[in-house]
Amino acid sequence: MSSSASGVVLYDRTWSYGELLDRKRHRSVSVVIPALNEEDTVAGVVASIRNLVGTLVDELIVLDSGSTDRTAARARAAGATVYSREQALPAVPPCPGKGEVLWRSLAVASGDFIVFVDADLVAPDPRFVPSLLAPLLSDDELRLVKGFYRRPHGDAPDGGGRVTQLVARPLLTALAPELAELRQPLGGEYAATRELLRALPFAPGYGVEIGLLIDTWRRHGAGAIAQVDLGTRVHRNRPLHELAEMSRQVIATLLGRLDIPDSGAALTQYLPHGSSRRMTPGAVPAADRPPMATLTATGIR
Repeated sequence: MSSSASGVVLYDRTWSYGELLDRKRHRSVSVVIPALNEEDTVAGVVASIRNLVGTLVDELIVLDSGSTDRTAARARAAGATVYSREQALPAVPPCPGKGEVLWRSLAVASGDFIVFVDADLVAPDPRFVPSLLAPLLSDDELRLVKGFYRRPHGDAPDGGGRVTQLVARPLLTALAPELAELRQPLGGEYAATRELLRALPFAPGYGVEIGLLIDTWRRHGAGAIAQVDLGTRVHRNRPLHELAEMSRQVIATLLGRLDIPDSGAALTQYLPHGSSRRMTPGAVPAADRPPMATLTATGIR
């Protein structure tokens, strides 16, 4: 294990599965897969983790974000416990967005450590979850572990993660340089302590990862954050107009967490449409969900 100049821990130790089980001791682990219309890939993601259940992993959950395809059925058939947004937190009406689903998962995931894995991964490495857990099981000072990886784009061996490379990392370098060495600040594969996640607000959309990262840093310092090499990550690459909307949400959350004013204006995009052009207004990021630890039995205070 080593630290970069930024203070973020680079976890580069080797480990065996038996060592991780010994370090786990009496503590429990939940893996949560947020999913929205990912019927083609969700079963493969579940299958890559399923063999860990009963040893390193205590529960494997797919939290469905209102899918209209067979995502839930395929996840269940593959061996996951599936919850809808409404089932996870019945007393609170749901909002759209990835962060909303991750936040709601805290109401049903019981593990002392929670690992998030995206549902759109193609042939994910079964070592993803153990690799993310290894730093947390080895160092009680750590609270958040982010995975980093090579991200192919089409036939090219790299070039994926465009919002990360063009938006998130340059902004972190300019505004939060202690986090500049994080290679995948927006990556969907990460692990954290239950105590940390329940104490933090969640941005409801695509700003959730940058929000959790900055909140952890501001509360506990860069030394509470580690990153670990997961190898290669292949997933469905999104078109530019979707990435632009994602970027707007990431920027809004990042500025808000750093107490920098944001106009709050929605992003308007101009897309080719036949011989003319049409406008598609992007969504204005919604308000954060409060820390799960502050909820009452009947909903948000």
